[in-house]
Amino acid sequence: MIRHFFVWLHRWIGLTMAGFLVVVGLTGSLLAFLPELNHWLAPHLHPGAHGPTLDAATLARRAESSFPQARANTIYLGNPGTAGIGMEPLPGAAPLGFNRLVLDAVTGEELGRLERGALPTALEEIMPFVYSLHYQLAMGPTGEWILGIIALAWTIDCFVGFYLTLPARRRASGKSFLGRWAPSFLVKWRASAYRVNFDLHRAGGLWLWPLLFVFAWSGVFFNLNDVYIAATKLVLDTTDRAAWTWPAQPPRDDGRETMSWEEAQATGVRLMNEQARAHGFTIERPDALYFFRSKGLVQYRVRSNLDIGDKLGTTTILFDATTGDLVMVRLPSGLKSGDTLTSWLLALHMADLFGLPYRILVCVAGIVIAMLSVTGVYIWWRKRRARRLSAERAGVLVSHVADEALALEQQNAS
Repeated sequence: MIRHFFVWLHRWIGLTMAGFLVVVGLTGSLLAFLPELNHWLAPHLHPGAHGPTLDAATLARRAESSFPQARANTIYLGNPGTAGIGMEPLPGAAPLGFNRLVLDAVTGEELGRLERGALPTALEEIMPFVYSLHYQLAMGPTGEWILGIIALAWTIDCFVGFYLTLPARRRASGKSFLGRWAPSFLVKWRASAYRVNFDLHRAGGLWLWPLLFVFAWSGVFFNLNDVYIAATKLVLDTTDRAAWTWPAQPPRDDGRETMSWEEAQATGVRLMNEQARAHGFTIERPDALYFFRSKGLVQYRVRSNLDIGDKLGTTTILFDATTGDLVMVRLPSGLKSGDTLTSWLLALHMADLFGLPYRILVCVAGIVIAMLSVTGVYIWWRKRRARRLSAERAGVLVSHVADEALALEQQNAS
């Protein structure tokens, strides 16, 4: 009875997720090689490191001076030689037609403009669209919410699917548990099409199960952050949501003006240096400076020796945009066990560990995720068709027997 319930649950969760996971899997395969694909499609936007980088405040001023009707809100310095400037029109101003300005991080010259999330109309917009499709279905907050629900369902289904691969109990069987489980890891390539699809679905899920679980649960972090933090806090000490995503608290409304870019940068550097001395870590380079004006907060992020991944900088502080008071510190490792676990999950999800071999594995895993979805739908369709044919045959048989009985009854009556 329990196994039948889990079969039913796996079937309907899988059918619900299938289309979404095909999109997520295939786009994730491409994102495993995001830097290389960006360089190939838009080399003019990615000059690479070619000199000392301008600071975030200077780059923000360069962007704003070019567009007086707009203001910068985010400065990202994680790509060598390139600065990504998030832009928004000033209150009451006309739309810009783009939301991200790409500057040469060394000279401050404009390299290009992008509308992240919009359908691509040029080569340089293809990978930003793929990124948006992967994380938001290119639908903004609505897409994030949908994918968050899918990620949570996927996490549950990881355990359901794993359970269903376990062999049923057989009292008369002389084989060991592992001996009966071993066929679940194999594919009978010379069998029927249905059996090959069934084996691919089961074996593919088993061989890559740890990675599939990492993708699913880290997807909950990205898109249902409150659920992830609440679950993590049940077992581990972890930083609240505000240090990771958009802060939840309202801004202070005391009439004071927010900091300038220069003041925000100086405050971020000072506070981060204080945290480095207090916790004994080394700052390697600045990564980002974000103004959350609607919340009255500033986020300053660097890469430090506490970061888990190969490239990303996630050592983060959050401070008040008017007073400069420190609001929150988020260290990727060494301070809170939950943050350390999360940092590993994110680095694994984003293929930011173990160099090229792991990136290839992530690329292959994305294709496998799409394959698991397609084979799952195929298995359901074949079983459904078999049940319908069986029901139709049973109906024909019942009808035939009823006709014979009626004929016999009429014969006896006459």
